[in-house]
Amino acid sequence: MLTDAKEIVMANPFSKGWKYAMAKFDSTIDEKADPMVQIQQATETAKKQHQAVVEQASSVLGNQRQIEMKLNRLIKDQENLQSQAQKAVQLADKASQEGDTQQASEWNSTAEVVASQLVSVEQQIEETKQLHQSNAQAAEQAKAQVKKSEAHLKEQLGQIDQLWAQVNQTKMQEESAKAAESMNALTAKDDSVPSLDSVRDKIERRYADALGKQELTESSVDTRMAEIETAGRDIKASARLEEIRSQMHGGQAGDRSLDAGDAPQGELDSGEHK
Repeated sequence: MLTDAKEIVMANPFSKGWKYAMAKFDSTIDEKADPMVQIQQATETAKKQHQAVVEQASSVLGNQRQIEMKLNRLIKDQENLQSQAQKAVQLADKASQEGDTQQASEWNSTAEVVASQLVSVEQQIEETKQLHQSNAQAAEQAKAQVKKSEAHLKEQLGQIDQLWAQVNQTKMQEESAKAAESMNALTAKDDSVPSLDSVRDKIERRYADALGKQELTESSVDTRMAEIETAGRDIKASARLEEIRSQMHGGQAGDRSLDAGDAPQGELDSGEHK
């Protein structure tokens, strides 16, 4: 017993998991299902339910008609048996009046048999009448149920027509939205091709970055020191150049004085030789 209880306890989580999985599966199907298919299924279900009510009511009414036919047949049997019983009694009385006791006894026996059958038929008639009365109430209820089902079906079909209209309207709206999206896609910018604005922004950004780097380079300490050193070298070079020029100018003046002093001496030498 304990083992069975444990097995039941162990089976409960699996049962719950299975029920949850099936509920999840049903929910997923409902989400993915086509509304038009679901509407068609709802229409068929409503018609089948109404058809089932009609068939059940037809069965009840058919049973009522069958009881009525049986009652009519029993009433006819009752009439025939009454007629036979009366005739047998008349014949028995006639035979008794004629002094034919044997014939009278036979007709009396026949009358008793017919009377017994008549009692049985009359009992069946009473039972059938009660059955007919109770079944008549069921038949009326069945008719009312059919009318109610017809009204419910009519209401459902009206709602289904509204759903059909909503589905068609939704489809038209979705198609319009898709067409609008297609038009937007045609007029949208192509990200694979750069626009003029993006190219201009890129050029200006690179130019601005270059200016920024140049400004940082010019304002750095090393640059200033290099400029100072360059300026110092330029000053020294200028001074050295002036010195060279001065030396050159001084040398040219000495050469001129030397040439002037040598000329007379040469001339003297030439005169002496003469």
